[in-house]
Amino acid sequence: MKKTLSLLLLIPTFAFSAIETQQFDNAKQESDYRALIQELRCPQCQNNNIADSNATIATDMRHKTLELLKQGKSKDEVVDYMVERYGNFVTYNPPMTPATILLWLMPLLLIGLGFVIMLKRKKKAVQAVQSEQKFANTFDSQEQERLRKILNDKE
Repeated sequence: MKKTLSLLLLIPTFAFSAIETQQFDNAKQESDYRALIQELRCPQCQNNNIADSNATIATDMRHKTLELLKQGKSKDEVVDYMVERYGNFVTYNPPMTPATILLWLMPLLLIGLGFVIMLKRKKKAVQAVQSEQKFANTFDSQEQERLRKILNDKE
């Protein structure tokens, strides 16, 4: 009997877990809440929405979303509030701003710059070869032979 009792004490009979329960005023409010927590991104977790995140900030954002919806705010107003508070990162579709345009165009500009540099270097190499050919053509055959002997003697 004592062994059975001690074994029962070692086995956890139930688990403690925090379960969030919300009280909604109507079905539209609940559907708006579910949609918003799916489309708002957690600022702490990379690419997790606040519905899937257990971070403290995500919990706070879920509570604030429900609070704003209960105050009668629309989905757009809630998103605007979250963007104002946490920045454009909280939305999965950030607006086009000069910073985001620069982020999209920078790789293209760098690739273009690389092509320009390659073309300039190739042009210089072609000019160098052409000038060597012109220089070689200015010598007559006796001077070219003399030049070859000089170069061969140095090797």
